[in-house]
Amino acid sequence: MVYIHSWQEFQEAAEALYERDPNKTRYCVKWRASEGKLVLKITNDVTCLKFKTYSSIFLNRFEALNLALIEKMQNRQKPPAVLAPPPVAMVVDTPAPSAPGTSTPQIQSTGPKAGGVKKKKGKKK
Repeated sequence: MVYIHSWQEFQEAAEALYERDPNKTRYCVKWRASEGKLVLKITNDVTCLKFKTYSSIFLNRFEALNLALIEKMQNRQKPPAVLAPPPVAMVVDTPAPSAPGTSTPQIQSTGPKAGGVKKKKGKKK
């Protein structure tokens, strides 16, 4: 059990180890608040990978690794980035000139009005 000193190497090796043998791989996290030490260990009983740090910089990286391993353990893929739908342009066809005395239909807005709903004020007793 040798500690891997590079985070990138540890993350790649941990994910590869899990992908090789997902049924036997175990992942352990140890946090010692008194020392401010974080130790990560992943093993499949043949290979054991460990990473140790005292730096709080690695917490975001640790969260990303945790998320990646949990997604693999649940057999899920990351959802694609949600893109905003393209803006919809309102097209209004202008009717041909009508005969005098006939009316043209009016376009009505069905969406909510700006400003919201006013609340009724109650009387003080």
